[in-house]
Amino acid sequence: MNSNDIPTIIADALKHIAPEIEMDEIDQNEDLREECDLDSMDFLNLLASLKKTTGVSIPENDYPKVRSYNQLLNYLQERF
Repeated sequence: MNSNDIPTIIADALKHIAPEIEMDEIDQNEDLREECDLDSMDFLNLLASLKKTTGVSIPENDYPKVRSYNQLLNYLQERF
């Protein structure tokens, strides 16, 4: 796995949590929770899934840094 795999990993994790989501309909600069209609538990499940797949743990203090798809993508890519 490398940083080029991150977009697919995020998309797969989102599809698992919210199967109705169409990635091309998401505004990648807006809050993922609003764009994908995720509640707080869904968001935590997303982060747990990403940790399991990538090995990158996102501490609670960093949650504001991963609100949008693009922020999450950059956060994960910076750690690879």
